[in-house]
Amino acid sequence: MRRRASLVLLAFAVFFAAMAPTLRWYAFPRLAKIPPNQYQETVLEAKPATLLDYSTLKAEKVERLTIVQTLKGNVEESRKIERDAGRDVVVWDSLSYVIGPDGKMVSKIPERYIFDAHTQDPVHATGEMVDGDPVRREGIEFKWPFLTEKRDYQYFDAQTRTSAPIHYKGTRTFRGLEVYYFEQTVPWTKVPMPKTMPVQGITPEVLAQTGLTRWYTTKRMFWVDPVTGAPVNGEEIHKEELRNARALMGQDTVTVFDGHVKMREDYIAHIVGLVESNRLMVLLLVSYLPWGFTGLALLLLAVSLWLEARSRRPEPAPPVTAPV
Repeated sequence: MRRRASLVLLAFAVFFAAMAPTLRWYAFPRLAKIPPNQYQETVLEAKPATLLDYSTLKAEKVERLTIVQTLKGNVEESRKIERDAGRDVVVWDSLSYVIGPDGKMVSKIPERYIFDAHTQDPVHATGEMVDGDPVRREGIEFKWPFLTEKRDYQYFDAQTRTSAPIHYKGTRTFRGLEVYYFEQTVPWTKVPMPKTMPVQGITPEVLAQTGLTRWYTTKRMFWVDPVTGAPVNGEEIHKEELRNARALMGQDTVTVFDGHVKMREDYIAHIVGLVESNRLMVLLLVSYLPWGFTGLALLLLAVSLWLEARSRRPEPAPPVTAPV
């Protein structure tokens, strides 16, 4: 009976020992991925800010500038691309919509971001664009990979349409979470005019005829949960200028926007709560269950060997009684 029990325990030990690496290296890449139908809205604010008043063509201080950023999963497009790519693909149609203090639109920049659902590596396909311009992204945008590492990453900048390193600057604590802090500075760079301008009748083509050029620089900062790769907070110190503007505006350089853009407090709280719930699934697949199954396998193996050793001991001889 002991030997039969030891064989059963040995079989369970082998099963759990096999399940530990299977969860980490087989199940994790297939189960931990971005859903194709995800929808997310984030509101950021610059308080105060400097903003160009297009009615007077002068930069003025304003109390608040609001940026509404939406990410919407395009399920139909992701399925089309998956058929050719042979892997799980997510297509995000995003919109960065800037609202002035009067509630009117300042600018809106649409994007289509196509990437691998698990690794977040870009997937190049027809439709990848920023503000209607075809692009070929290198590196990440919006989200870091699952199990983010303490290293620099290539990060795509939508304004310049180029990628550059975003630097790991250390581990910090943010709202009770241990996060990795990343920072990138984009130097002054000439960038395209937005396709949609805040004043009717003014187009990028009209501005180009005047000789105006648009320049931009930013320092972007992200606090990233290393388990899920999701930023729990983001900020930018953002500046834009129009140059060669003397003929139209009376001076060579005019500030279009200057402000410290921060995520609104209620959206920070929402994202932190969302990350805390999602990171449990990732930790189960990469840490809790694999290590738990490994420990359980070792325990079952030890009990099995103990029972096997006991079953091999000879039964003690019955006591010899002296004849009467």
